[in-house]
Amino acid sequence: MNPAEIFRSALHGVTANPLRSLLTMLGVLIGVASVILLLAVGNGSASKIQDAISSLGTTTLTVRSTGQATSTLTTEISNQIANAGLGHVDKVVPQVSTSQTVIADGNSADSVSIIGTTADYFTIGTYSVESGSAFTDADVTLASKVAVIGQSVATDLFGSSRAALGSTIDIDGAAYTVTGILSTQSSTTSTDADSVVIAPLTRIQRSFTGFDDISTLTVTATDADSVDAAEGELEVMLNQLLGVSDSGSISASGASTSSSNSSSSTPYQIVNQSSLLETQAESAASFTTLLGAVAAISLLVGGIGVTNVMLVTVTERTREIGIRKAIGATKGVILAQFLTEAALLTLTGGIVGVVLAYIGSNFTINGTQPVILGWSVPLALGVSVAIGVFFGAYPAARAASLRPIQALRAT
Repeated sequence: MNPAEIFRSALHGVTANPLRSLLTMLGVLIGVASVILLLAVGNGSASKIQDAISSLGTTTLTVRSTGQATSTLTTEISNQIANAGLGHVDKVVPQVSTSQTVIADGNSADSVSIIGTTADYFTIGTYSVESGSAFTDADVTLASKVAVIGQSVATDLFGSSRAALGSTIDIDGAAYTVTGILSTQSSTTSTDADSVVIAPLTRIQRSFTGFDDISTLTVTATDADSVDAAEGELEVMLNQLLGVSDSGSISASGASTSSSNSSSSTPYQIVNQSSLLETQAESAASFTTLLGAVAAISLLVGGIGVTNVMLVTVTERTREIGIRKAIGATKGVILAQFLTEAALLTLTGGIVGVVLAYIGSNFTINGTQPVILGWSVPLALGVSVAIGVFFGAYPAARAASLRPIQALRAT
Protein backbone atom coordinates (compact mmCIF):
# COMPACT_ATOMS: atom_id res chain seq x y z
CA MET A 1 0.00 0.00 0.00
CA ASN A 2 1.22 3.48 -0.81
CA PRO A 3 1.03 6.36 1.69
CA ALA A 4 -2.21 7.71 0.16
CA GLU A 5 -3.96 4.36 0.63
CA ILE A 6 -2.67 4.09 4.20
CA PHE A 7 -4.01 7.57 4.92
CA ARG A 8 -7.44 6.71 3.45
CA SER A 9 -7.60 3.54 5.51
CA ALA A 10 -6.62 5.45 8.66
CA LEU A 11 -9.24 8.12 7.93
CA HIS A 12 -11.89 5.45 7.49
CA GLY A 13 -10.86 3.88 10.79
CA VAL A 14 -11.15 7.21 12.62
CA THR A 15 -14.56 8.09 11.17
CA ALA A 16 -16.00 4.59 11.66
CA ASN A 17 -16.81 5.44 15.28
CA PRO A 18 -17.24 9.24 15.34
CA LEU A 19 -18.36 9.54 18.98
CA ARG A 20 -15.37 7.62 20.28
CA SER A 21 -13.03 9.64 18.06
CA LEU A 22 -14.63 12.88 19.26
CA LEU A 23 -14.19 11.98 22.91
CA THR A 24 -10.58 10.98 22.26
CA MET A 25 -9.85 14.26 20.51
CA LEU A 26 -11.50 16.14 23.38
CA GLY A 27 -8.69 15.29 25.78
CA VAL A 28 -6.04 16.46 23.32
CA LEU A 29 -8.11 19.52 22.43
CA ILE A 30 -8.34 20.63 26.06
CA GLY A 31 -4.64 19.99 26.58
CA VAL A 32 -3.51 22.01 23.55
CA ALA A 33 -5.90 24.88 24.30
CA SER A 34 -4.75 24.95 27.93
CA VAL A 35 -1.06 25.02 27.04
CA ILE A 36 -1.44 27.88 24.55
CA LEU A 37 -3.89 29.88 26.66
CA LEU A 38 -2.04 29.56 29.98
CA LEU A 39 1.24 30.50 28.32
CA ALA A 40 -0.63 33.47 26.82
CA VAL A 41 -1.93 34.48 30.26
CA GLY A 42 1.57 34.31 31.71
CA ASN A 43 2.93 36.33 28.80
CA GLY A 44 0.12 38.86 29.08
CA SER A 45 0.72 39.28 32.79
CA ALA A 46 4.44 39.76 32.17
CA SER A 47 3.75 42.31 29.43
CA LYS A 48 1.40 44.22 31.72
CA ILE A 49 4.01 44.49 34.47
CA GLN A 50 6.78 45.28 31.98
CA ASP A 51 4.72 48.11 30.48
CA ALA A 52 4.13 49.54 33.94
CA ILE A 53 7.86 49.44 34.73
CA SER A 54 8.88 50.65 31.26
CA SER A 55 6.52 53.61 31.56
CA LEU A 56 8.75 54.85 34.38
CA GLY A 57 11.52 55.07 31.81
CA THR A 58 14.58 52.89 31.33
CA THR A 59 16.72 55.96 32.12
CA THR A 60 15.07 56.47 35.50
CA LEU A 61 16.54 55.98 38.96
CA THR A 62 14.42 56.25 42.09
CA VAL A 63 15.97 57.18 45.44
CA ARG A 64 14.04 56.45 48.63
CA SER A 65 14.82 57.01 52.27
CA THR A 66 15.05 53.78 54.26
CA GLY A 67 14.33 55.48 57.57
CA GLN A 68 17.39 53.82 59.12
CA ALA A 69 19.16 57.03 60.04
CA THR A 70 18.56 60.51 61.40
CA SER A 71 19.78 61.96 58.10
CA THR A 72 17.13 61.49 55.38
CA LEU A 73 16.38 62.86 51.93
CA THR A 74 15.61 66.56 52.06
CA THR A 75 14.82 69.39 49.68
CA GLU A 76 18.31 70.76 50.26
CA ILE A 77 19.90 67.45 49.25
CA SER A 78 17.73 67.38 46.13
CA ASN A 79 18.86 70.88 45.18
CA GLN A 80 22.51 70.08 45.80
CA ILE A 81 22.37 67.01 43.54
CA ALA A 82 20.53 68.97 40.85
CA ASN A 83 23.12 71.78 40.96
CA ALA A 84 26.18 69.52 41.22
CA GLY A 85 26.61 69.20 37.45
CA LEU A 86 26.91 65.39 37.52
CA GLY A 87 27.96 64.30 34.05
CA HIS A 88 25.45 61.49 33.55
CA VAL A 89 22.49 62.95 35.48
CA ASP A 90 19.88 64.89 33.53
CA LYS A 91 17.01 65.81 35.90
CA VAL A 92 16.40 65.51 39.63
CA VAL A 93 12.73 65.59 40.66
CA PRO A 94 11.81 65.57 44.37
CA GLN A 95 8.42 64.34 45.60
CA VAL A 96 6.47 64.37 48.83
CA SER A 97 3.25 62.51 49.36
CA THR A 98 0.33 62.27 51.72
CA SER A 99 -3.27 61.06 51.69
CA GLN A 100 -6.26 63.37 52.11
CA THR A 101 -10.00 63.63 51.53
CA VAL A 102 -10.79 65.86 48.56
CA ILE A 103 -14.13 67.71 48.37
CA ALA A 104 -15.91 69.51 45.52
CA ASP A 105 -19.50 70.27 44.52
CA GLY A 106 -20.85 68.50 47.60
CA ASN A 107 -19.01 65.29 46.71
CA SER A 108 -15.96 63.82 48.38
CA ALA A 109 -13.22 61.37 47.48
CA ASP A 110 -11.51 59.63 50.40
CA SER A 111 -7.91 58.49 50.73
CA VAL A 112 -6.76 60.35 47.64
CA SER A 113 -3.00 60.26 47.07
CA ILE A 114 -1.63 63.82 47.20
CA ILE A 115 1.74 64.25 45.46
CA GLY A 116 3.83 67.41 45.71
CA THR A 117 6.52 67.74 43.07
CA THR A 118 8.03 70.00 40.41
CA ALA A 119 6.95 70.70 36.83
CA ASP A 120 9.55 68.23 35.51
CA TYR A 121 7.57 65.38 37.07
CA PHE A 122 5.20 65.30 34.09
CA THR A 123 8.07 64.80 31.65
CA ILE A 124 9.74 61.83 33.34
CA GLY A 125 7.06 59.93 35.27
CA THR A 126 4.11 57.73 34.37
CA TYR A 127 1.64 60.57 34.62
CA SER A 128 0.89 62.73 31.59
CA VAL A 129 -1.69 65.48 31.20
CA GLU A 130 -4.56 64.47 28.92
CA SER A 131 -6.48 67.75 28.97
CA GLY A 132 -5.69 71.20 30.29
CA SER A 133 -2.12 71.86 31.35
CA ALA A 134 0.35 70.99 34.09
CA PHE A 135 1.52 73.57 36.61
CA THR A 136 4.73 75.49 35.88
CA ASP A 137 8.02 76.24 37.62
CA ALA A 138 6.55 79.62 38.53
CA ASP A 139 3.71 77.85 40.35
CA VAL A 140 6.28 75.89 42.36
CA THR A 141 8.20 79.07 43.20
CA LEU A 142 5.02 80.86 44.30
CA ALA A 143 3.53 77.80 46.05
CA SER A 144 0.38 78.32 43.96
CA LYS A 145 -2.81 76.52 44.89
CA VAL A 146 -3.18 74.70 41.57
CA ALA A 147 -3.50 70.98 40.91
CA VAL A 148 -3.64 68.31 38.25
CA ILE A 149 -6.07 65.52 39.14
CA GLY A 150 -6.56 61.91 38.10
CA GLN A 151 -9.50 60.54 36.17
CA SER A 152 -11.07 58.86 39.21
CA VAL A 153 -10.99 62.06 41.26
CA ALA A 154 -12.51 64.02 38.37
CA THR A 155 -15.30 61.49 37.91
CA ASP A 156 -16.06 61.10 41.63
CA LEU A 157 -16.21 64.84 42.30
CA PHE A 158 -17.54 66.34 39.06
CA GLY A 159 -19.02 63.46 37.08
CA SER A 160 -16.61 63.96 34.18
CA SER A 161 -13.11 65.25 33.46
CA ARG A 162 -14.53 68.01 31.24
CA ALA A 163 -16.55 69.46 34.12
CA ALA A 164 -13.55 69.25 36.46
CA LEU A 165 -11.20 71.33 34.31
CA GLY A 166 -11.00 74.88 35.65
CA SER A 167 -13.04 74.06 38.76
CA THR A 168 -11.82 74.17 42.35
CA ILE A 169 -11.29 71.33 44.80
CA ASP A 170 -10.99 71.56 48.57
CA ILE A 171 -8.09 69.82 50.31
CA ASP A 172 -8.03 70.27 54.08
CA GLY A 173 -9.92 73.56 53.84
CA ALA A 174 -7.80 75.07 51.04
CA ALA A 175 -9.15 75.65 47.53
CA TYR A 176 -7.05 74.45 44.60
CA THR A 177 -7.76 75.31 40.97
CA VAL A 178 -7.76 72.29 38.63
CA THR A 179 -5.50 73.16 35.68
CA GLY A 180 -5.24 69.71 34.12
CA ILE A 181 -6.62 66.18 34.02
CA LEU A 182 -4.25 63.21 33.92
CA SER A 183 -4.51 60.42 31.38
CA THR A 184 -5.83 57.08 32.61
CA GLN A 185 -3.18 55.00 34.36
CA SER A 186 -2.80 51.24 34.38
CA SER A 187 -2.22 49.59 37.74
CA THR A 188 -0.69 46.23 38.69
CA THR A 189 -2.00 46.47 42.27
CA SER A 190 -5.37 46.95 43.96
CA THR A 191 -4.62 50.67 44.43
CA ASP A 192 -6.44 53.01 42.06
CA ALA A 193 -3.65 54.83 40.19
CA ASP A 194 -6.16 57.43 38.97
CA SER A 195 -7.13 58.50 42.50
CA VAL A 196 -4.40 61.14 42.70
CA VAL A 197 -3.89 64.89 42.97
CA ILE A 198 -0.55 66.38 41.91
CA ALA A 199 0.30 69.89 43.10
CA PRO A 200 3.41 72.11 43.39
CA LEU A 201 5.98 70.73 45.81
CA THR A 202 6.21 73.94 47.85
CA ARG A 203 2.43 74.13 48.32
CA ILE A 204 2.14 70.56 49.62
CA GLN A 205 5.16 71.05 51.86
CA ARG A 206 3.70 74.28 53.25
CA SER A 207 0.26 72.76 53.84
CA PHE A 208 1.01 69.19 54.88
CA THR A 209 4.53 67.75 55.05
CA GLY A 210 6.84 70.59 56.02
CA PHE A 211 9.88 71.83 54.10
CA ASP A 212 12.44 69.31 55.35
CA ASP A 213 12.07 65.66 54.39
CA ILE A 214 10.96 64.47 50.96
CA SER A 215 9.58 61.03 50.12
CA THR A 216 11.51 60.17 46.98
CA LEU A 217 13.89 61.54 44.37
CA THR A 218 13.37 60.59 40.75
CA VAL A 219 16.60 60.98 38.81
CA THR A 220 16.95 60.57 35.05
CA ALA A 221 20.17 59.72 33.26
CA THR A 222 21.24 61.56 30.12
CA ASP A 223 20.55 58.43 28.05
CA ALA A 224 19.85 54.72 28.44
CA ASP A 225 23.53 53.81 28.22
CA SER A 226 24.41 56.17 31.09
CA VAL A 227 22.09 54.74 33.74
CA ASP A 228 24.73 52.72 35.57
CA ALA A 229 27.18 55.63 35.47
CA ALA A 230 24.48 57.99 36.75
CA GLU A 231 23.71 55.55 39.56
CA GLY A 232 27.38 55.49 40.54
CA GLU A 233 27.60 59.30 40.56
CA LEU A 234 24.40 59.53 42.55
CA GLU A 235 25.58 57.01 45.12
CA VAL A 236 28.92 58.80 45.63
CA MET A 237 27.22 62.16 46.13
CA LEU A 238 24.54 60.80 48.45
CA ASN A 239 27.21 59.13 50.55
CA GLN A 240 28.96 62.49 50.86
CA LEU A 241 25.80 64.46 51.62
CA LEU A 242 24.47 61.92 54.13
CA GLY A 243 27.83 61.17 55.70
CA VAL A 244 27.94 57.55 54.62
CA SER A 245 31.46 56.08 54.64
CA ASP A 246 32.67 53.18 52.53
CA SER A 247 33.73 51.25 55.65
CA GLY A 248 30.18 50.98 56.95
CA SER A 249 30.97 52.93 60.10
CA ILE A 250 28.89 55.68 61.66
CA SER A 251 30.05 59.03 60.39
CA ALA A 252 30.72 62.12 62.42
CA SER A 253 27.34 63.53 61.41
CA GLY A 254 25.68 60.64 63.21
CA ALA A 255 24.22 58.96 60.16
CA SER A 256 24.08 55.19 60.12
CA THR A 257 26.26 54.00 57.26
CA SER A 258 26.97 51.03 55.06
CA SER A 259 29.19 50.17 52.14
CA SER A 260 26.19 49.21 50.00
CA ASN A 261 23.09 51.26 49.24
CA SER A 262 21.02 48.09 49.38
CA SER A 263 21.90 47.45 53.00
CA SER A 264 19.12 47.84 55.53
CA SER A 265 21.32 50.21 57.58
CA THR A 266 21.94 52.62 54.70
CA PRO A 267 19.74 55.74 54.92
CA TYR A 268 18.76 55.51 51.24
CA GLN A 269 18.03 53.02 48.51
CA ILE A 270 18.49 53.48 44.76
CA VAL A 271 16.13 51.57 42.47
CA ASN A 272 17.38 51.10 38.93
CA GLN A 273 14.42 50.62 36.57
CA SER A 274 16.56 48.79 34.00
CA SER A 275 17.66 46.25 36.62
CA LEU A 276 14.07 45.97 37.80
CA LEU A 277 12.99 45.16 34.24
CA GLU A 278 15.62 42.42 33.96
CA THR A 279 14.59 40.89 37.28
CA GLN A 280 10.93 41.04 36.35
CA ALA A 281 11.63 39.44 32.97
CA GLU A 282 13.36 36.50 34.67
CA SER A 283 10.48 36.07 37.13
CA ALA A 284 7.90 36.32 34.34
CA ALA A 285 9.71 33.67 32.30
CA SER A 286 9.68 31.28 35.29
CA PHE A 287 5.99 32.00 35.93
CA THR A 288 5.08 31.40 32.27
CA THR A 289 7.06 28.15 32.21
CA LEU A 290 5.26 26.98 35.34
CA LEU A 291 1.87 27.69 33.78
CA GLY A 292 2.90 25.81 30.64
CA ALA A 293 4.06 22.82 32.68
CA VAL A 294 0.74 22.69 34.54
CA ALA A 295 -1.19 22.84 31.27
CA ALA A 296 1.04 20.15 29.73
CA ILE A 297 -0.27 17.70 32.32
CA SER A 298 -3.71 17.83 30.70
CA LEU A 299 -2.09 17.16 27.33
CA LEU A 300 -0.35 14.13 28.83
CA VAL A 301 -3.68 12.86 30.16
CA GLY A 302 -5.13 13.25 26.66
CA GLY A 303 -2.28 11.14 25.30
CA ILE A 304 -3.06 8.37 27.77
CA GLY A 305 -6.64 8.48 26.52
CA VAL A 306 -5.36 7.94 22.99
CA THR A 307 -3.57 4.77 24.12
CA ASN A 308 -6.70 3.45 25.77
CA VAL A 309 -8.91 4.09 22.74
CA MET A 310 -6.40 2.65 20.28
CA LEU A 311 -6.08 -0.53 22.36
CA VAL A 312 -9.85 -0.93 22.27
CA THR A 313 -9.80 -0.29 18.52
CA VAL A 314 -7.16 -2.97 17.94
CA THR A 315 -9.20 -5.46 19.98
CA GLU A 316 -12.38 -4.72 18.04
CA ARG A 317 -10.64 -4.91 14.67
CA THR A 318 -8.64 -8.08 15.27
CA ARG A 319 -10.42 -10.02 12.48
CA GLU A 320 -9.97 -7.11 10.09
CA ILE A 321 -6.26 -7.10 10.85
CA GLY A 322 -6.08 -10.87 10.29
CA ILE A 323 -7.84 -10.65 6.93
CA ARG A 324 -5.59 -7.82 5.75
CA LYS A 325 -2.44 -9.70 6.78
CA ALA A 326 -3.77 -12.86 5.13
CA ILE A 327 -4.15 -11.09 1.78
CA GLY A 328 -0.65 -9.65 1.91
CA ALA A 329 -0.59 -6.61 4.19
CA THR A 330 2.82 -6.36 5.78
CA LYS A 331 3.60 -5.65 9.42
CA GLY A 332 4.87 -2.21 8.42
CA VAL A 333 1.59 -1.32 6.65
CA ILE A 334 -0.52 -2.30 9.68
CA LEU A 335 1.82 -0.36 11.98
CA ALA A 336 1.70 2.71 9.72
CA GLN A 337 -2.10 2.64 9.53
CA PHE A 338 -2.69 2.59 13.27
CA LEU A 339 0.02 5.18 13.91
CA THR A 340 -1.62 7.40 11.28
CA GLU A 341 -4.99 6.98 12.98
CA ALA A 342 -3.52 8.04 16.33
CA ALA A 343 -1.76 11.03 14.71
CA LEU A 344 -4.97 12.07 12.92
CA LEU A 345 -6.92 12.04 16.18
CA THR A 346 -4.38 14.14 18.03
CA LEU A 347 -3.67 16.51 15.13
CA THR A 348 -7.36 17.23 14.62
CA GLY A 349 -7.83 17.76 18.35
CA GLY A 350 -4.77 20.00 18.37
CA ILE A 351 -6.04 22.19 15.53
CA VAL A 352 -9.42 22.66 17.21
CA GLY A 353 -7.58 23.40 20.48
CA VAL A 354 -5.55 26.14 18.75
CA VAL A 355 -8.75 27.71 17.40
CA LEU A 356 -10.33 27.68 20.87
CA ALA A 357 -7.16 29.18 22.38
CA TYR A 358 -7.29 32.08 19.92
CA ILE A 359 -10.95 32.64 20.73
CA GLY A 360 -10.20 32.54 24.47
CA SER A 361 -7.34 35.02 24.08
CA ASN A 362 -9.87 37.71 23.11
CA PHE A 363 -11.25 37.72 26.64
CA THR A 364 -9.69 39.20 29.76
CA ILE A 365 -8.77 36.49 32.26
CA ASN A 366 -8.49 37.60 35.89
CA GLY A 367 -7.77 41.15 34.79
CA THR A 368 -5.09 40.07 32.31
CA GLN A 369 -5.34 40.21 28.54
CA PRO A 370 -3.71 37.01 27.20
CA VAL A 371 -0.97 37.51 24.61
CA ILE A 372 -0.37 34.34 22.60
CA LEU A 373 3.28 33.44 22.13
CA GLY A 374 3.96 32.74 18.45
CA TRP A 375 6.09 29.70 19.15
CA SER A 376 3.51 28.13 21.48
CA VAL A 377 1.14 27.25 18.59
CA PRO A 378 3.49 25.08 16.49
CA LEU A 379 4.95 23.68 19.70
CA ALA A 380 1.54 22.61 21.02
CA LEU A 381 0.55 21.15 17.64
CA GLY A 382 3.88 19.34 17.30
CA VAL A 383 3.61 17.94 20.82
CA SER A 384 0.04 16.81 20.21
CA VAL A 385 1.07 14.85 17.09
CA ALA A 386 4.14 13.47 18.89
CA ILE A 387 1.90 12.34 21.74
CA GLY A 388 -0.39 10.63 19.22
CA VAL A 389 2.53 8.77 17.69
CA PHE A 390 4.14 7.97 21.05
CA PHE A 391 1.01 6.78 22.82
CA GLY A 392 -0.29 5.12 19.68
CA ALA A 393 2.92 3.19 19.12
CA TYR A 394 2.13 0.37 21.56
CA PRO A 395 -1.39 -0.35 20.23
CA ALA A 396 -0.09 -0.09 16.65
CA ALA A 397 2.78 -2.48 17.39
CA ARG A 398 0.35 -4.86 19.05
CA ALA A 399 -1.87 -4.81 15.98
CA ALA A 400 1.08 -5.33 13.63
CA SER A 401 2.40 -8.27 15.64
CA LEU A 402 -0.85 -10.26 15.49
CA ARG A 403 -0.47 -13.56 13.66
CA PRO A 404 -2.99 -13.92 10.81
CA ILE A 405 -4.32 -17.29 12.01
CA GLN A 406 -4.90 -16.05 15.56
CA ALA A 407 -6.52 -12.88 14.25
CA LEU A 408 -8.89 -14.78 11.97
CA ARG A 409 -9.97 -17.03 14.82
CA ALA A 410 -11.00 -14.03 16.94
CA THR A 411 -14.74 -13.54 17.29
